[in-house]
Amino acid sequence: MGAVATRAEGAADERPRLINVAYRLLGSLAEAEDAVQEAYARWYALPRGRQEEIVSPGAWLTTVTGRICLDVLGSARVRRERYVGAWLPEPLPDRAEWHRGHGTDPADQMVLDESVATAFLVVMESMTPAERVAFVLHDVFRYPFAEIAGILGRTPAACKQLAASARRRVGTPRAPVTTAGQADTVRQVKEAWETTDIAALVDLLDPAAVMTADGGGMVGTALRPVEGGPRIARYMVALADRAPGLELLERSVNGAPGLVARRAGVVTTVASFDVTDGLVTRIWVVRNPEKLRPWAWDGQAVHRDAAGRRQGGAPVQAAPGIRHAPRHDGVEPPLPHEAAVDGQ
Repeated sequence: MGAVATRAEGAADERPRLINVAYRLLGSLAEAEDAVQEAYARWYALPRGRQEEIVSPGAWLTTVTGRICLDVLGSARVRRERYVGAWLPEPLPDRAEWHRGHGTDPADQMVLDESVATAFLVVMESMTPAERVAFVLHDVFRYPFAEIAGILGRTPAACKQLAASARRRVGTPRAPVTTAGQADTVRQVKEAWETTDIAALVDLLDPAAVMTADGGGMVGTALRPVEGGPRIARYMVALADRAPGLELLERSVNGAPGLVARRAGVVTTVASFDVTDGLVTRIWVVRNPEKLRPWAWDGQAVHRDAAGRRQGGAPVQAAPGIRHAPRHDGVEPPLPHEAAVDGQ
């Protein structure tokens, strides 16, 4: 029994690594948790004799998780074609912010490095499912192509080609912006946004900057990217004018300086930034309440029932910034002037 128990504990210890792999593959913490849960369900469904035949439970679980993620990525393309507006990865808080000390959640097991940066995850959305699996497992987690071949059902040489193709999509790495440098720029954006200073915002935004928002059809937001520094600045100021009582906070988002907006203690918006030479080149704004569950703060503990549904705590609330009165379907209408690009 001791050997069996040790083996079971060893398999259970793989969960943090599997969550990290699955999140990078899927860009969704909820989907990553589901994929890993399914892998473990298959492991525990094996007869004991079959489990004992498996030399490395960790390798077996990685293979199964990878195959599950590959299937999810294939079906996700169809789902995201029907998604209302732009689809963005789920933003992750700093571990210290995750549910304020409730340490049983998957984000508490995440390693926040450059491979979970929003810009990196967005680029990976342009990869094919097979490219993404080969690239993440080899370039990020250093798995040999021989093992990746078992997941993808291809030869090691073919997997090597897939990773090379994915690498070309990522492009030439640029010199990284220091955390302090990005934090300073984000802080200036926050101050200009709070004071609705359009001129200051324009000075902080690259003239060719792009802002992409994800409301998932659940809250009002721009359905298409807002392009150009001046247009983004006007959009941000218009939102601030319609959001009395909205509190802006500097917070780590996917391991990089970002901004979080909350009202009455409820997080409504999480913004990530890409900064080059002191100017903001990209802004990714997540407002879909389903993607903001990790950001329940101020003692609003979130628990899940046996089926994984969210239970207890404060209800997920839509962001208040665009209109004060939502329509009957619960979706807030867009801004009534050029700052709203939904109708373009």
